Amino acid sequence: MPPTRPLPTLTLSGAQLAASACEAHARALGVPMNIAVVDASTHLLHFSRMDGAKLTSISIAIDKAFTAAGHRVGTHLYKEMVWPGGAAYGIGNSNGGRFTTIGGGLPVLGRDGEVLGAVGCSTGTPAQDEEVARAGVEVLEREVRGGGRRAKL
Repeated sequence: MPPTRPLPTLTLSGAQLAASACEAHARALGVPMNIAVVDASTHLLHFSRMDGAKLTSISIAIDKAFTAAGHRVGTHLYKEMVWPGGAAYGIGNSNGGRFTTIGGGLPVLGRDGEVLGAVGCSTGTPAQDEEVARAGVEVLEREVRGGGRRAKL
């Protein structure tokens, strides 16, 4: 096995494309959002705070994206496992307290299912946050599969 491997990851232009789609969906819902996009290594690529988005949700959006990219699943999937006695009880204390189990963080998957990055949104309800994040993820995944406008990902 070679000592290194290539790591497909989102670029700034891909992150901006996702944020734009999220912003449009948030406007349609009438819920201003904090929107974070991270790369495959969980590092922040792009952040948008829409006018009226909650200031206390800035770090939450970033941590939702961090969690979704790092654990390769949506943050909403942990909801039932984090209660006392659950399989993931206490996981919110991991990663310096950054691991979040609040819905609104979704990974962006490549053609072969590899994680390219993630989108995290916060200000609305967890369901609204997830819906807005999904708008960004879907536009990126269409691009990766060759079905949308051309952007460098």
